[in-house]
Amino acid sequence: MSLSWPWALLALLIVPLILAVRWWMNRRRKRSAVVVSSVALIRAAIPGRSAWRRRIPVWLFLAGLIALAGAMARPQASIAVPSNSTSILLAIDVSGSMCSTDVEPNRLTVATEAARKFIKDQSDGTQIGLVAFSGIAGLLVPPTTDKDALLDAIDTLKTARGTAIGQAILTSIDAIAEHNPNVAATGVDLGDAAPNTLGDYQPDTIVVLTDGSNTTGVDPATAAEQAAARKVRVFTIGFGTTTPAPMVCSASQVSGDEFTGGGFPGGGGFGGRGGGGRNQQIDEDALQNVADTTGGRYFRAEDADQLSDVLGDLPKEIGLHKQNVEITAWFVLAGALLVLTGVFLSMWWSQPRTLAQRARTSAK
Repeated sequence: MSLSWPWALLALLIVPLILAVRWWMNRRRKRSAVVVSSVALIRAAIPGRSAWRRRIPVWLFLAGLIALAGAMARPQASIAVPSNSTSILLAIDVSGSMCSTDVEPNRLTVATEAARKFIKDQSDGTQIGLVAFSGIAGLLVPPTTDKDALLDAIDTLKTARGTAIGQAILTSIDAIAEHNPNVAATGVDLGDAAPNTLGDYQPDTIVVLTDGSNTTGVDPATAAEQAAARKVRVFTIGFGTTTPAPMVCSASQVSGDEFTGGGFPGGGGFGGRGGGGRNQQIDEDALQNVADTTGGRYFRAEDADQLSDVLGDLPKEIGLHKQNVEITAWFVLAGALLVLTGVFLSMWWSQPRTLAQRARTSAK
């Protein structure tokens, strides 16, 4: 919780002032002794309240004053609220290791099928962009509501050498900056802006799906700091198992650059690919760090079902972003109720007793 006018908390000084005045009045009252010949008369005149009945109204009244003083500071709470302008940049790893058959028929096939289902399941108003990355990263489709264009682009994904996770994040940020004026492009110097992990978030979100670790380009931690400074969350997904498996991709899934070195996914086809077992370790620490730095989450998926579940659950979190909402009205309401309750109880418990009650007291 934050305060818009923290200096207004000086109003809280009224509470110790009231307590001091009350103490002084009680002390003065004790000095004024009255001599009465009959104890029965005193009992009949005293309202007969117990200690807790005398104190409760006072504490309720003071608590109400504290709440009202807090309201003057205009408190704000950071809460998760739904966004109606969400755009999702889906960055898919198309490095050579995506040909691994530890997830049948291979990782790339399962990843593209899960991505297709994810796109189809989104509401018509959700904008989705597609980034593919191997040794470099490229924007295939800018954020759009055209699902057919996205599905067609997914069908063109081909593997190539290298894994540039950091560059994929930066490319996604630039794609967001093209349609959201509140997000600066990666070439813009933000000065000493610190990573924003607790404040407001932009409705735009980046989802990175990878099966390995960064091998080239910008370090993912550096890219995460750029995203956090722009209040853009990054959700990361580590896909695949740790079991060595043959690398097999179809002719339509392999780029010639996979064998000649370098290149960008989506190039010309180059036959099928097969080979011995290979174990591509996922850098979970780096992916977790990216998510933590930007306010996103890291997920692990080892098979098709888990990947579908992760992508299926993402909209529940992506559709929410943190926003500072003023809660002054709640403080005013609570303060008013406490003050009125304290005053009411004080008057109720202090009202004179009936003649019948006094007679019974005198008889005792």
